[in-house]
Amino acid sequence: MKVNIEIDCSPEEARRFMGLPDVEQANAVYVDTIAKAMKGVTNTDQLEQYAKQLAPMGQMGLKMFQSFVEGAARNAAAASSSSNRDDD
Repeated sequence: MKVNIEIDCSPEEARRFMGLPDVEQANAVYVDTIAKAMKGVTNTDQLEQYAKQLAPMGQMGLKMFQSFVEGAARNAAAASSSSNRDDD
């Protein structure tokens, strides 16, 4: 037996439904920082050198992002439970 379920929702609705944190502001800061850094790049050699400078932070950057997301999720959960108590 095969069952297919189709859900029609926006990415924002899916994010909230799954309980994922909103990282839109963090993403905007990240994109802005990368865009500013890339303004000085005039050729592919500079781009490659810039990418190599970022590479050592790859794992550390991932861990920093993960801790940011986990912290945001904890803060959102705390705010949600606090507002639920205020509603009672």
